[in-house]
Amino acid sequence: MTAPVRIPFPVVDEVSRHCLQEAEPETVHIEVHLPGPLDRARLRKAFLEALHRHPRILMREARGPWYRRQYEWELTPEPDVEVVTFAPPGPRALHDARTRALTDAPPLSMSPPVRLDVVDSVLLLTINHTALDGPACLRVLATAAELYGGRDNSPAAPPTRPAEPRQDVPDTPATWSPPARVAHGTPEPSPGNGLLVTELPLPHRPKGSPYTVNDQLMVTTALTIAHWNREHGARPRPLRITMPVDDRPRDTTMPIGNGTRLVEVPYAPRELGVTDMPALLRRTAERTRALKALPRPQLGHGAALLTAPWAPVTARAALTRTLRRAAAPWTSTTLLSNIGRIPYPLDFGDEAGRAHAVWFSAPARMPRGLTVTTASTAGRLHLALRWSKALLSHGDGAHLRDLFEHYLHTTEVTP
Repeated sequence: MTAPVRIPFPVVDEVSRHCLQEAEPETVHIEVHLPGPLDRARLRKAFLEALHRHPRILMREARGPWYRRQYEWELTPEPDVEVVTFAPPGPRALHDARTRALTDAPPLSMSPPVRLDVVDSVLLLTINHTALDGPACLRVLATAAELYGGRDNSPAAPPTRPAEPRQDVPDTPATWSPPARVAHGTPEPSPGNGLLVTELPLPHRPKGSPYTVNDQLMVTTALTIAHWNREHGARPRPLRITMPVDDRPRDTTMPIGNGTRLVEVPYAPRELGVTDMPALLRRTAERTRALKALPRPQLGHGAALLTAPWAPVTARAALTRTLRRAAAPWTSTTLLSNIGRIPYPLDFGDEAGRAHAVWFSAPARMPRGLTVTTASTAGRLHLALRWSKALLSHGDGAHLRDLFEHYLHTTEVTP
């Protein structure tokens, strides 16, 4: 019998593994709404076949002695657990499934570290973010949709934009001081994350604009947090917004795992007292374009040094946690993850139909405490706000949603 294939943890996986917290699990949630019902047996069969079509997802953390120098993924020929579960119908079934996605991470010790809950015509995928990210699992779900419905679920061609020369980051505020934190609202006594999802119109953008919808969302996020902090008496400080960048192909060759790199978009306080919205959008576009073009390791150069096998993982884990606590004041203000237009039809055939809404949410652990995730499907923007309950309450989340909707509208600059 051949030994299972083992793969050393990449940098992102290892840093996440070092810093796991039971109170705030590192989960990504994907929620796909379909117009019609799904057949249980067909869906189980299709999803299992999709896992085999993307075998890198069939993995678990390999066991090892305490003195091992690295964590390893062990690939498995079959799942260790039943991945697809069907919730009994009820008025709180979807709410309970969302809560489970925030509080109960699929274990790393069982292959695959993914769970698919089905609530009526909603697919709710929960991912252990130490192993995988949202775009990779969406690729697997698109394969399952094609196998289930027999329809082509190939990705749409990305929007074509003229190639631009590489440039240094222009007109960028200095980042020598710790950035602003999201001001505390009304924290809840229970640990963990809260979540609010909503559907909004896509913002209007004049044809030929030098900025993208992503830039409008970046400006909206910055203005929302600046407004929230002013309301709560926080002293104005520079904002830094983390933005994941994903350069992977969306077809079946897409590498499965954690494949995004993180860049930070800065704003000075004076920029957010908006008197010239077109100028703010143009500056944001210049910054985001330049940051995307810069070659950079996924988590920066320091993370690569931390994860080099110069000491046992237990020792490096303790050092990583210590450094993360020390660096907490320098953590970015928030994270905006814009998935963009969902590239796949997610068409499950005649009865279940094609997805009309897709939400994602990313972990919202302190000290950041708030993440904003957006995607667009069927001409609508799907927004998820996720927060640490140590920072905000559901009422705070609802107010932030209202502010976001207001400021998104203000970015609709007409010529």
